[in-house]
Amino acid sequence: MGTVSLPDTWVYALRLPHDPRAARVARMTVRAALGGHGRHELIDTVELLTSELVGNAYRHTRGPCSVRLTGLSDGRLRVGVWDSHPRIPAPFGEPPGRRVPAAPPDAVGGRGLRLVQECADSWGAFSLGGEARGAGKLLWFEVRDRRP
Repeated sequence: MGTVSLPDTWVYALRLPHDPRAARVARMTVRAALGGHGRHELIDTVELLTSELVGNAYRHTRGPCSVRLTGLSDGRLRVGVWDSHPRIPAPFGEPPGRRVPAAPPDAVGGRGLRLVQECADSWGAFSLGGEARGAGKLLWFEVRDRRP
């Protein structure tokens, strides 16, 4: 009888409707997927950052969004969030290394994408076509497993 070994890489994809509960569903999915793969040390950070991106997709678009979690063999975890709006926000639209200023203490918003900038090892964005095409954008970030 042969031994079955789990793959080093894995992918989960989740399509979410335009619904105020979408960020919660994304958090629960992240927690379940990472826990199932023994990546417990990444759960809190990935859950927070994914929730921020999905929450922004809900606030700034009128359509659905998608989340894709990819566990890579070198210990990295990549999360991509697609939405239908073409505008790429800072820090994703900024040159690498450029820091987005902190939101004023009395501001109602403006902290979520700064969290991505501070907590992720890398991040980026792809425009998937102009507004007329309606293809939207993909924002992504990566975190690395720090275990030895």
